Amino acid sequence: MPGAELLTGAYDGNVVVTLCGELDVTGAAEAEAAIAALVVRGQYLVIDMSVLDFIDCSALGVLLRVQALARRGGGGVVLAGPRPPVRQLLALTGIDEVFWVQVSVDAAVAGIASRRRRYSWRRLAVRTARPGRAAPSRTGTG
Repeated sequence: MPGAELLTGAYDGNVVVTLCGELDVTGAAEAEAAIAALVVRGQYLVIDMSVLDFIDCSALGVLLRVQALARRGGGGVVLAGPRPPVRQLLALTGIDEVFWVQVSVDAAVAGIASRRRRYSWRRLAVRTARPGRAAPSRTGTG
């Protein structure tokens, strides 16, 4: 990817993608393919932006498409540690309202663990639902 480097790793059972350098239109398609390949059904993907110096609107499109892919699989994307110029673009475009943004990878992973504990019943309901039938209701009203 011209101008950007993508590193992958794991942290507490979560896939972490670290974006380094500048991610713009010249490397957006390649970055999208690489990140999309790391999406795991039912899991959150943490994208570490703490060493990303620049991002443009084409790269924001990449993030949105990867998030849609993760959500279709029952997971999601967490953006971790965006630097001020990147955070400013996220805010100006409203993307910071669409993504779950955390101050660091540590905070992102802790938040994911907390969500898993808090909403573990939802995963159970999704797993037990059959095609053509509604998932079991927690309220008992239908």
